[in-house]
Amino acid sequence: MWLPSRPIAIALLLAALTIAGCGGGDESDESTPAVTPTPTPTALTKEELVAQGDAICAEVNAAIGSISASNSSEAGGQTAQVAGLYVGMVESLKRLGTPTEADGYSEFSAAADELSQAEGEVKLAAEQGDSAALATAESNAASALASFQSAAQSYGFEDCGQTPSAPAPSSSTEAPSAEEATEGVEEEVTPEEVEPTPETGGAGNVEEGGGAETGGGTGGGGESGGGGSSGGIGPG
Repeated sequence: MWLPSRPIAIALLLAALTIAGCGGGDESDESTPAVTPTPTPTALTKEELVAQGDAICAEVNAAIGSISASNSSEAGGQTAQVAGLYVGMVESLKRLGTPTEADGYSEFSAAADELSQAEGEVKLAAEQGDSAALATAESNAASALASFQSAAQSYGFEDCGQTPSAPAPSSSTEAPSAEEATEGVEEEVTPEEVEPTPETGGAGNVEEGGGAETGGGTGGGGESGGGGSSGGIGPG
């Protein structure tokens, strides 16, 4: 039986290992998923950022104003709800990204982060019912809100620098004026405007020729209405 020499055996072994290595590389490439690059968001100008940011702040301010104006007895629930709205507002503002004109934006962004953190502490304390922690958190949140509004105004925002207030009622829900309220109401009829009926007699009958009928009655003559036809009170 012929056996290959040692150099030939080593060469055959190396060739087999090379082929096996190439096949393994193909399998690993097929199992690796393709990586899709994340699209870069379009950068906003300062004007676009301010317009979109003010729209977010205006909506949140109206919602917070409506909550504050309500007569709900759940004070802790209202506090947590308001704090949650502020946290959500900051998250929405941050998602807008950094504008192409970033001068002064860092101060506004830092104030927004402080407001979100302070309001998050208020929300947590309110949900846990910790009155002492809530008092401290609300004080910090009030200071953070003032700083945020000041930074927003300095950067160019309008609504983001305003204090929350309930939306004004629409004209359709306004109470009618005094003149509108009295429209359609009939005027009260005074006693002077009531015309006397035949049953009332008196001056009204005299004015309408009733004197002839009166005369016929006093004369005592004849049938009903006879006195009236003959002249009544006159001679004959």
